[in-house]
Amino acid sequence: MKHLIDSQDLDPELIGSLFSRADELEKKPENTLEGKIMASLFYEPSTRTRFSFESAMLRLGGSVITTENAKEFSSAAKGETIEDTIKVINFYSDVIVLRHYEEGTAAKAAAVSDIPVVNAGDGPGQHPTQALLDLYTVQKEHGQVDGVSIAMVGDLKHGRTIRSLSYLLGKYTDVTIYFVAPKALEVGQDIKDYLDKHNVTYHETDDLSSVVGIVDVIYQTRIQKERFATEEEYKKYKGYYQIDLEMTGKMKPNAIIMHPLPRVDEILTEVDSSPKAVYFKQAKYGVLVRMALLEHLLR
Repeated sequence: MKHLIDSQDLDPELIGSLFSRADELEKKPENTLEGKIMASLFYEPSTRTRFSFESAMLRLGGSVITTENAKEFSSAAKGETIEDTIKVINFYSDVIVLRHYEEGTAAKAAAVSDIPVVNAGDGPGQHPTQALLDLYTVQKEHGQVDGVSIAMVGDLKHGRTIRSLSYLLGKYTDVTIYFVAPKALEVGQDIKDYLDKHNVTYHETDDLSSVVGIVDVIYQTRIQKERFATEEEYKKYKGYYQIDLEMTGKMKPNAIIMHPLPRVDEILTEVDSSPKAVYFKQAKYGVLVRMALLEHLLR
């Protein structure tokens, strides 16, 4: 694998190898990427993903060059194409981590790059490294991925994290997915077609309470204000689903609550103290998985 653009680029064997290496790096980080440079090129705001990648690179002994708002503070503001930008950055770094507001941009970048390109989120498209860390979280906290039942909740129409995670879950056995969303924000047909092709069982509902007590994982997502055309449209769905402490009491004893973050009002802060809440652990696991991925791409 030269680039990581979509979750479909990953297979269970590679995923297992990355997870094993992440476990090793948690116990004993190594300076395996000393002398390597990562370019962190973000055209959309990010806290966790950008800092997670940069932390991963630094923990492996590498170096980072970065911009947090390339849409305004790069030559893109002058009209430079992404292809030209990538060709130039090839001379400055050994790997490019790219976030962009337009779906498909990461693939355009990879097509002209001689060094690895990692898709750190492209509009409503995919976010494969988030899916990797989500899967790693399920394995660490639930014990295994095969046989898991998971409810994906919220804005499933625009959510690139649920798209990428669904594609990865399609590679495992006996997985059951419950897509929980209002009709206007339901999951895309392309994902359902993919799951049908891979014989993954899934159900659709707009009622979160109907699945809370039967799933192993609740994967809560925010209603994405930036993806709506108007403020009025966004307000129709803001706060549509909320997890509170009372709801956690209705979950299976060993079930967990995940969230790709940032959250707004879809998980109340009173839930943070629950042992079922693992969304901050996800951020920790993200550094480990990205360390393993960077090693794989650069060694």
